[in-house]
Amino acid sequence: MLFKVFWSFTHVVLITMTVLQEITGWLSYIMFYVLCVALIAFVAYCLYVRYIHQKYDHIPGPPRDNFLLGHIPTFIRGTTSENVIHELFLKWAEKYGPVYRINSLHLVVVVIYCPETTKTVLMSPKYPKDPTVYKQLFYLFGKRFLGNGLVTAIDHDVWYRQRRIMDPAFSSSYLRGLMGTFNEMSERLMDKLEETADTKTPVIMHDLVNCVTLDVIAKVAFGVDLNLLKNTDSPFQTAIELCLKGMVYYLRDPFFKLNPKNWKMVKQIKDAAELLRATGEKWIQNRKTAVENGEDVPKDILTQILKTAEEEQANNSEDHELMLDNFVTFFIAGQETTANQLSFAIMELGRHPEIYKRAKAEVDEVLGTKHDILYEDLGKLSYLSQVLKETLRLYPPAPATSRWLSDDMFINGLKVPGGCVAVFSSYVCGRLENFFKDSLKFDPERFDVNAPKPYYCYYPFALGPRSCLGQGFSQMEAKVVLAKLLQRFEFSLVPGQSFDIKDTGTLRPKSGVICTIKHST
Repeated sequence: MLFKVFWSFTHVVLITMTVLQEITGWLSYIMFYVLCVALIAFVAYCLYVRYIHQKYDHIPGPPRDNFLLGHIPTFIRGTTSENVIHELFLKWAEKYGPVYRINSLHLVVVVIYCPETTKTVLMSPKYPKDPTVYKQLFYLFGKRFLGNGLVTAIDHDVWYRQRRIMDPAFSSSYLRGLMGTFNEMSERLMDKLEETADTKTPVIMHDLVNCVTLDVIAKVAFGVDLNLLKNTDSPFQTAIELCLKGMVYYLRDPFFKLNPKNWKMVKQIKDAAELLRATGEKWIQNRKTAVENGEDVPKDILTQILKTAEEEQANNSEDHELMLDNFVTFFIAGQETTANQLSFAIMELGRHPEIYKRAKAEVDEVLGTKHDILYEDLGKLSYLSQVLKETLRLYPPAPATSRWLSDDMFINGLKVPGGCVAVFSSYVCGRLENFFKDSLKFDPERFDVNAPKPYYCYYPFALGPRSCLGQGFSQMEAKVVLAKLLQRFEFSLVPGQSFDIKDTGTLRPKSGVICTIKHST
């Protein structure tokens, strides 16, 4: 009996070992074939990259860091350092000319500073936005972020339908009615600066104007009063900062999210994106409910958009998601860029006393002791407009835009094969000597009404059909804030601070512009 049991057990063991040997053998074969397929795929990809190199290598450009990665290591170094990546683009433009190429894996980017090509591409709807960048911003580390909003929509029909809904809310007649809000929010900044002038405490101007521009967009667009100059613990501002930082890492470093030491930050960025969309969901739904209940609602941009969307019958679930996409877009693109422009303008006025005195004299002449600025006053502040335009030339907050070239083009005598990305950098164009004499000099006279107009080398808000919808809004707001500041106070830059630029995707002053504020005499 024991012998039979032992024999049965041995038999089972032998069968099991045989089966395991067969399975191991099959696994070995499978692993071998998988490795062979992977190797073949890798070789095929390398050959494809080589084919792309040969296709575009007649175009001048900097040496690649790596055969496969191209210039990605350079961009990663630029992201993790204190340098502005666009300074590298400027250096390459000066060395390689008005068209050069850079590589990223199998993708080719052609950087263009040729005014005629800029005109041809940016002024035409034929060239869509670059999907390799703008489609990435649909999500931010897996969370829906800018989605298919006005800035990121690739499909022309999707973009055009949204633009048609948004246009009435940004018409000049509608913006004229927003002067009351611009004045109200600017007065909060003046009240804050009154306290500062009394205590003679230096202030970081970027932080203050950032609060004001965020308050303005929340109030004007969505009827919500954040009052960030008093409510300093709002998570909303922090969420925007995190999302801006996340955009830089997400676009420039494809390996960022793979590094375990970055996982905590990635989660914070995803939570920030979620907070922005959840806030938008709440504000939009509250307004829809109020409209449905027949309540009085603010005559703000959201009300106008909902009205136009109803007329366009744009009220399905995807339209709702698009509205949230544009909610996030307003705060990321609209608020941040205006705050940065104002900060740089204050910095340059502080560095150039003669320009400061002339701008202040114009404000005093036009406004006198007037408390509220009227829409008609803005047109009379011509020199202040020149100051703001010159600020955008040297410090465009959104420094570049890109388009997809599907067909072959000849640029500056070079054939550029279709199937690549074209980048147009307003930062680089604004600093090239062949476009602007003494290009690093801050000189508002460049934009005097009698001065020659820049020929397709000045486009801080892009150009053509995809130019920034909110540029009129932004410049009205910036002029009101800056005019009130010049009217009511005298400011000077605290010595020893940096005048360098901080690259956060948008460009802002690294120091924050630290000023001493005094009451105007």
